[in-house]
Parts: sequence; structure tokens; C-alpha cells
Amino acid sequence: MAIKLIAVDLDGTLLTTNNTILPETERALKVARDEGVKVVLTTGRPLSGVMRYNEQLGLSGNQQYNIVFNGAVIQTLDGRILLNQEMNYNDFNTVLRLQRLSHVKVHFETPECFWTCDHDLPHLMMRNAVETNNVLKVRKREEITHDFTFNKASFTSMNDAQQSEKFWNSLPDWAFAKYNIVHSFPDVIELNAKGASKGAALVDLADRLKINQADVMIFGDQGNDLSMFANPSFKKVAMGNAIELIKDKADYVTDDNDHNGIAKALKKFVL
Repeated sequence: MAIKLIAVDLDGTLLTTNNTILPETERALKVARDEGVKVVLTTGRPLSGVMRYNEQLGLSGNQQYNIVFNGAVIQTLDGRILLNQEMNYNDFNTVLRLQRLSHVKVHFETPECFWTCDHDLPHLMMRNAVETNNVLKVRKREEITHDFTFNKASFTSMNDAQQSEKFWNSLPDWAFAKYNIVHSFPDVIELNAKGASKGAALVDLADRLKINQADVMIFGDQGNDLSMFANPSFKKVAMGNAIELIKDKADYVTDDNDHNGIAKALKKFVL
């Protein structure tokens, strides 16, 4: 096997429960990088929430890439956008309509900042803004202009995962037909434009780099990684802490994110 591209999810995969990269995992990814393998951080976060980890792994410049916003955007690490799948003001109104299905909060993510019309903010929403180095702007609905665009909407609950589950179960079929909606964590549901997914973006990037899909290895753990694990050509590695749906689709299940699961799989299959 000649792996040429390694796509790595962040939360629950590359990052420990303390949001750090373990030294052994860092070393293994740097060895792969030095051997010419593209290491592509692939995440629901915006680029601003990924850059410090790129820097830690020694990734920079216009020949290195991130897949962000769950695949809605592919960017070089100097900020050039190769793919940008946006939603518009009509979608903004549709998302607010969906929000009324349950007691959940929603924020809208753009490359510049996060926006919300909710004034009672869940801790998770505020933490997400901090962890991704983003400003969270609270605005009245009528203050959002008709030219507003966004890459992702995230629904969270007020410290009650059951409300998120109720919201998920209440989503109508037409919403799944119109958008790509994933249950990324027990208390987070994310919505992207139809066709925007990590899996589709990874296929796009591999094609741009002229890399065969069979030479792509992926690491993931949650629902927003399922699109990558649906690709029969990728070498699919599930973290030990992954949800069962991910493990069922994986070629290999490694150790969890707190015990160097990525490093162990790379040593077994790549290094």
C-alpha cells in the first residue's frame, strides 16, 4: 500500500479529550509528511480553528490543504479557497424554521465569524467560538441582510442532549433531501448545503492532486465523518472511541484518541 494522502478529523480523532495532540501522534504525522504524504486536517471547524494544529504539525503554505466546515470549503493553508459551497438568505430562513421543531439554539458559520439570533447562548456554542478563534455575533433576525451567506449551521441544546435528539427525530424528510444534515456529536447537529460533505470534498481534493482514491487513508470517529467512511476506495481507520456506525464501515479499528490511535495505525500500515 502506498498511501499518498492522510485525511484526519480533529475532535475525537487527532485531538485528545483535552484538545491536544499527543507527542507520539505528532511525531508519526510529521514522519509521514516528511516522506511526502499529504496530511490534510478534515473537520467541521473553520480554518481559524485549525491553524494552530497545522502549525504544530509543520504544515503551511499553498501546497498544503485543509477541508473545513464539514467539506463545504477546501482551502490552502495560506487561505486560498479551492471549493466553497455556501447557503443563502433563503436557507437562513429555512434553518430558523427548522429550529422551531425543538428547544435548540442555532448559529451560522462563515469564514469570518459566527452569527446567531439567539440571546440565551448555550455553553457549547460559546466554547465552539472560543476554540475556533472566532467572534460570535448576536444579531436580531431583521439585522441579517438579504445578501447573507454561510457555510454551515450548527444546532445545539441548552445543556440537554435529549433536546438535540428530539430535534433530530423531528427533522422532516424534505430537510434531509434539501441539505446534508449530520449528528456530529450527541448534542450537536450540523447542516450543510446538499452535496457538501467531508467525503465529497476529499474526492475533489484527491482528484485535484491526481491521487488515486485507493491511496487515501482516513481517520474519524463521529457522524460527520460517515461520508468518508462510505467511500469503498479509501483505507478507512476508525478510532477506538468512534460511534458504532463508523466502526462498522471501517477497514481497521485503532486505539482511541487519548492513546495514540492515529500513530499506532500509521505505524502498522504506512510508516
